[in-house]
Amino acid sequence: MLRALSAAAVALALSFASAHASGPLDTSKVRSDLTAKASGKTYSIATVVKVDGIAWFDRMREGVKQFKTDTGHDTWEVGPSQADAAAQVQLVENLIAQGVDAICIVPFSVEAVEPVLKKARDHGIVVISHEASNIENVDYDIEAFDNKAYGAKLMEVLGKQMGGKGKYVATVGSLTSKSQNEWIDGGIAYQKEHFPEMSLATNRFETYDDANQDYNKLKEALTTYPDVTGILGGPMPTSAGAGRLIAERGLKGKVFFSGTGLVSVAGQYLKDGDIAYIQFWDPAAAGYAMNELAVMTLDKKNADIKAGLDLGLPGYDKLQTPDASKPNLLYGAGWVGVTKDNMGDYNF
Repeated sequence: MLRALSAAAVALALSFASAHASGPLDTSKVRSDLTAKASGKTYSIATVVKVDGIAWFDRMREGVKQFKTDTGHDTWEVGPSQADAAAQVQLVENLIAQGVDAICIVPFSVEAVEPVLKKARDHGIVVISHEASNIENVDYDIEAFDNKAYGAKLMEVLGKQMGGKGKYVATVGSLTSKSQNEWIDGGIAYQKEHFPEMSLATNRFETYDDANQDYNKLKEALTTYPDVTGILGGPMPTSAGAGRLIAERGLKGKVFFSGTGLVSVAGQYLKDGDIAYIQFWDPAAAGYAMNELAVMTLDKKNADIKAGLDLGLPGYDKLQTPDASKPNLLYGAGWVGVTKDNMGDYNF
């Protein structure tokens, strides 16, 4: 089953890659009925991210801003200065007090935000989430792809780099981050099936979406487990932390990395060969897609939000609802794999 999921995800990713390029998000095919004029009202929609000021969510902000330009709705992005669940909860509390129409959120901790999101919905605020497939107190959750297939592809690449043998470590931004932990789960399952001579050296590291934390924890790991030759990275900053460590210690060709990253963060390490592969989806598209669903929900167009929905965005043109028990959980097909050979196409 996992092999089939991975193959399907790869095919979808390749089709997405051929249509995607760096720079402004292509929204020419977005539904025309989402504008403030069509709605008869200008909605206020806040997008709350895990942490402000990192490249990933800077790119998401571009999508949120573009949605505002395209539709005329009042949309903006906020996030705590550090990855902190309590700080994110407080931001949502503030938005409830402001009386916004909708909140789009990428939770740092699903468990931490569940009560405050219930409060928001009790106040009549529409809630849309991303990277939170197990969340309950939302109108809809939209995922960029099947999470376990995403992790399986990362492990496929890492296993080949390691020659199918040896020990590896894995990182997540938070031990309560549902999506990132599902990526690692998918990677470990793929490793056990396809690379039985490989093994996870220790429990996954929690790095709080911070490249310095990644660097320091990976440095400690290589000291504690000197036979580790692989790094499976969940959070985007691990690509920079691992690349820096491999470069500084002269471990190119000895320690290998496969994980989430952005060219703007890890490009130099890709170019220099310290790391060979990163994987990601366009955060701008995810931010835009969340805002689309928010307006559709506010406009009472819930009947349109179902399997096959086309949001007019690369990777989100045929949404799926794979879990019959959770019809409000939507999946796209929006991820790509990048090496030094194609990194110039994704420099955001």
